[in-house]
Amino acid sequence: METPTSSKRAVLHICTRETIRPLRDQVLRLSGFTVDSTLNHAEGLSMFWARQYDLVLIDVEGEEGIPHAEKMCSEIKTAQPQQLVAFVCNWRVAILTDCPDEIVRTEFDPAAFARGVHDIIPTSPNQVEN
Repeated sequence: METPTSSKRAVLHICTRETIRPLRDQVLRLSGFTVDSTLNHAEGLSMFWARQYDLVLIDVEGEEGIPHAEKMCSEIKTAQPQQLVAFVCNWRVAILTDCPDEIVRTEFDPAAFARGVHDIIPTSPNQVEN
C-alpha cells in the first residue's frame, strides 16, 4: 500500500453520479484535500487497496444505494478497522444505515460539505487549518 507523500489529507471519493462527482472533488481540493475518485465501487476498492487514505467517502444515492455502500464499508472496515469511512447521503438514508463512522449530508452547500469532511478527518498537530 502506497503512503501519501503530501502533507494534505487524502480522500477517496466513490460517487456513481457522473455530474456530481467532479464538483465534489473540486470542492474538496479547494478545501485542501488530495482527492482520488471513481464512479465505480469495484474500482474504488482497488484504489483503496493501492493507497492509504485518511477518509473513504462513499456517496449513497437513495435507499437503493445502501446495500452497495454498506458492502463496501464492511469490506474496508473488516480489512482495516481503523479506516475512517463516511457516507454522503440524505437524511433518510442516514437513519437507515449504521455502517460508516460518519455521515455527510448532501444538501448542496459546498462550504457545509467541505466543513463536514474537515470535521471527520482529524488535523495533525503540524497542520494548519484554512
